[in-house]
Amino acid sequence: MSSETDIKVNSLIENIKKNQDTDCSEKSVVKKQPKKKEKQDEIRGKPKSGRFWKSQKERFSSINKTKGLRSDFQKKTALRMEMKRTKELSKSLLEQFKEKELERKERRRENIKRAAENKQKSEIVQVITNTAKLKRMKKKQLRFIQKRDTNKAIEASK
Repeated sequence: MSSETDIKVNSLIENIKKNQDTDCSEKSVVKKQPKKKEKQDEIRGKPKSGRFWKSQKERFSSINKTKGLRSDFQKKTALRMEMKRTKELSKSLLEQFKEKELERKERRRENIKRAAENKQKSEIVQVITNTAKLKRMKKKQLRFIQKRDTNKAIEASK
């Protein structure tokens, strides 16, 4: 019987060693699990602000930037020339518009001046030689009296 017990004891020891080997392999699997923490960082709960649509911000240094498409030298020069032409065209259009505006303003001033001259020519003028009449006039009549240089009007008519 001792041999039988020895065999049983040996088999139990071998089973324990096998279990320890599998435990070691499980421990190695457990050691590889810190990657789950990274995934847990990605999985977030409900934010305190309640804005569930907001994503977690990335640092600018971690963002991969792509360089834009580079055009060749000929295309760049063509673009520059086109931009120059369009700028010159827009400047000329603005200048034309300003000139038209200035002409219109000048015409308006001339028309106002001409209208004032025509009004002055068409006025009926009565020269008051007797200054005593001014003293007898009422306030309302005095309001309509204007002082004018009549010599200019006489010279202009001659």
